[in-house]
Amino acid sequence: MKRNFACIFFFCILASQTIIAMESGVKQPAKYVDKTERMSWWTAGRFGLFIHWGLYSMPARHEWVKSREKMTDSIYDRYMEYFNPDLYNPREWARLAKNAGFKYVVFTTKHHDGFCMWDTKYSDYKITHTPYRKDVLAPLVEAFRQEGLRIGFYYSLIDWHHPDFTIDRNHPLMPQDPTKLEKLNQKRDMAKYREYMKKQLTELLTEYGQIDELFLDYTYDTGEYGKNKNDWDSEGIVKLVRNLQPQIIINNRLGLSEDSQGWDYITPEQFMPHEWPTIQNQRVPWETCQTFSGSWGYNRDEENWKSTHQLIVMLAETVSKGGNLLLNVGPTARGVFDERAIERLKGLSEWMYFHHDAIYECTAAPSEYECPDNCMLTYNPKTRRLYIHVLEWPFKSLYLKGYRGKIKYVQLLNDHSELKFRTDTERGSHTTENTEADDVIITLPTKRPNVELPVIEVILN
Repeated sequence: MKRNFACIFFFCILASQTIIAMESGVKQPAKYVDKTERMSWWTAGRFGLFIHWGLYSMPARHEWVKSREKMTDSIYDRYMEYFNPDLYNPREWARLAKNAGFKYVVFTTKHHDGFCMWDTKYSDYKITHTPYRKDVLAPLVEAFRQEGLRIGFYYSLIDWHHPDFTIDRNHPLMPQDPTKLEKLNQKRDMAKYREYMKKQLTELLTEYGQIDELFLDYTYDTGEYGKNKNDWDSEGIVKLVRNLQPQIIINNRLGLSEDSQGWDYITPEQFMPHEWPTIQNQRVPWETCQTFSGSWGYNRDEENWKSTHQLIVMLAETVSKGGNLLLNVGPTARGVFDERAIERLKGLSEWMYFHHDAIYECTAAPSEYECPDNCMLTYNPKTRRLYIHVLEWPFKSLYLKGYRGKIKYVQLLNDHSELKFRTDTERGSHTTENTEADDVIITLPTKRPNVELPVIEVILN
């Protein structure tokens, strides 16, 4: 009885201390979540939607328009007076994303121009102070969650509007004569800006439920007049973020090493690595972020758009190298997706409907499986199924070197129709096959399947 009373007394004290700490604003230590555990959904999903949306959709000529055209605040901020995305429908966005096969979304809460796409308490430079007058972030989070997509926030470390963000080489006010920079920055205080960032990140990570991914952008410490991890207090930001949301994954653009949970994955931009990226000879998680066109924000006059076929091949290639694809769309100033983006999303939807098994939970194939000519390989280690993405459809036969004894069954993925295969070397006098004893030959239909990228599913022994 005394022991039970002691236990009750102990838990009462513990509970009271917790309540006091909460009331005083002191956050209790967060539970550590192992990196493999917190990244499991991400490595399984493989395919994310990036959304770049903000004031820059109004000039509609690249999201860096303020910097490129050296606009002052008075010139750029006139867009805030007229920004009214009256056709914004996040449920429609979420439906398009779900149908296209995306498993998560990363939304630009604040880009380099400093404009906030949520009703932040710490700035008047925000969506609720435009003619639209409403928060766009909360309904977006709700809509995408309802469709089963994970939620990621993009947050720019750069801010061309904040009065304490020091002018640097990317800033619209960077003078042609760098000797004038010190005088221009005399009244700017990065310590105050760092505090502003932390308050906003705390807001984003406490008022919108579980956030699965944080995409911070970016460190530029090489060369003169840039900024590095000390300017951001990158270690302090990581500590804050992981304390608020222990399960969250963070990209590598804070300028930190992987040590001490500095980052979870690397982010090549508009670039496809030749092979699975490594650091110190160890493969690392990676995600390539790519655009439909050449800009991230809506660019009305840009014509350099990737075809649906290119996008599908890009997705397959990324997964074949163990990575994720974060594919961007830039909505218009009225809050709708560009018709060119919708066309490609529908094309992705058609292909993913039949071929998602070759993407989700897949990765690079083990080295023992040699890739056939004009093909790419993805592999599901749980089901032990190999997926051959055929870039150029061969005539009747696909040769697999060294596959003898490794194959149980073969079929086309789009319709599950059987493909016969053989390992013998029997041939008539009119053939000139030169196969090795351990090679396998898959017999293909003469006509190429009517899909953007045919996939052969190989069920392994």
